[in-house]
Amino acid sequence: MTSSWTDDRMDDLKHQVDEMGRRIDQGFISQRQEMNARFDQMEAKFDARFEKVDERFEKVDERFEKVDERFEKVDERFEKVIASFDERFDKVEGQTYERFGKVEDRFEKVDEQFNRTQEMVIGLHASITRLSVAFAVAGIGLAATQTGLILTQL
Repeated sequence: MTSSWTDDRMDDLKHQVDEMGRRIDQGFISQRQEMNARFDQMEAKFDARFEKVDERFEKVDERFEKVDERFEKVDERFEKVIASFDERFDKVEGQTYERFGKVEDRFEKVDEQFNRTQEMVIGLHASITRLSVAFAVAGIGLAATQTGLILTQL
């Protein structure tokens, strides 16, 4: 069956194509607006979550400050112990000189003991320092993991 295209049919077809184009454009505009609204919501959620992460980091920083204060107290105690050792060694040196007359032999023994004690104190200080670094790394790793989880849930 053949049909002829009249001007009215052509005008009707043009009108239908124009209407379809307008609806498609309107759909794209609507889709774009919806996506922008969703992106705005996601951005707000990200900002809120990053604020929470920042708060957690601040709490971790406070904890590290407290740990630092404790280490300072430990350092003070060690300094007192070392001062006490110095006093004791001075007494031992005087007594050794008076009693035995072999000051150098006795002093070398005391010096060796002092060096061992000092090495132990230095080793303890290094261990405490490594522990504090490990806590920092663990906190950062935890925050990174939580951030990764947050990002994967989005």
